[in-house]
Amino acid sequence: GRQPRRSVAMFACVAIVGPQNNPLFIQTYRSDNVVTGMQEDPIKFHYILHCSLDAFEEKASTKKSVGAKGISQGASSGDCYLGLLYPTEDYKVYGYLTSTQVKLILVTSTFNAKETTVRQVFEKLHKAYIDAISNPFYTHGTKIESLGFSKIVDQIVSATS
Repeated sequence: GRQPRRSVAMFACVAIVGPQNNPLFIQTYRSDNVVTGMQEDPIKFHYILHCSLDAFEEKASTKKSVGAKGISQGASSGDCYLGLLYPTEDYKVYGYLTSTQVKLILVTSTFNAKETTVRQVFEKLHKAYIDAISNPFYTHGTKIESLGFSKIVDQIVSATS
């Protein structure tokens, strides 16, 4: 028989998308479709990410309009977490918008992901992203191709599985 896996990875995909919706970083993780048991095609995640950009615009604009009414909902720290953008048949897509309009996207393969866990992962990813783009050899607006950054992202994701 097959060895049972220790745990199913919580995240199927991590993406960072620039202000002009240009992909800066996309990392997919082995994800087996819940229904078929087959491994997902990474292209499917590109489609999911593309669809999430519309949800990003919607969520960000509603968040702005609420904030514009002079109501402070403890967002003085520049609360970037947009929460669940939308669910698909097999995944849930979460969003995080930085002050520079860079979008961090997490696709979870578990439907019982805790909001606090997702928020913490976003905060760690945001910090790692800032460290990566602070590198003097990084050209702003280009894909992040640093192996060091990839490893940090892998560590953040695997620590929450």
